[in-house]
Amino acid sequence: MATEEGHVIKTDKGIAWIRVSRSAACESCQSRNACHSLGGGEKDLTVAAVNPVGAREGDRVVIEFSTASLMKGTFLIYLFPILCLLAGAGLGVRLSPLLGWDESALSALSGLGAFVLAIILVVVLGNRLGKKDAYKPKIIRVFKPLPPA
Repeated sequence: MATEEGHVIKTDKGIAWIRVSRSAACESCQSRNACHSLGGGEKDLTVAAVNPVGAREGDRVVIEFSTASLMKGTFLIYLFPILCLLAGAGLGVRLSPLLGWDESALSALSGLGAFVLAIILVVVLGNRLGKKDAYKPKIIRVFKPLPPA
């Protein structure tokens, strides 16, 4: 588990949007590259977090998130489609003599088909996992509200 501090910029129905700054802890985190690619390299990120403590707009909070969940999501988004592409292409090579097709054509076609199916599966699974609290950051502590800027 990793924690970060930030401030609440908006709340709605048990979810709070938190503005967090990248900290020195980010440099030692195994998931830092995934966050970097999601955040576009900006210094600040906005994160939607489960709000079981009732934080309100302007509160300074500590959020906790599972690095294991982040790594699972990263695998699902980046590696799974590539592995499916390669498996589909390999299947096309194996099936081409049996079907009498050109090896390259069937390999490309089956690889592309497997890749498209993997992307569809990633979207469906991503939507399901995104609804589970285990895959969302969670506010674990509220500090005093930030002074007005």
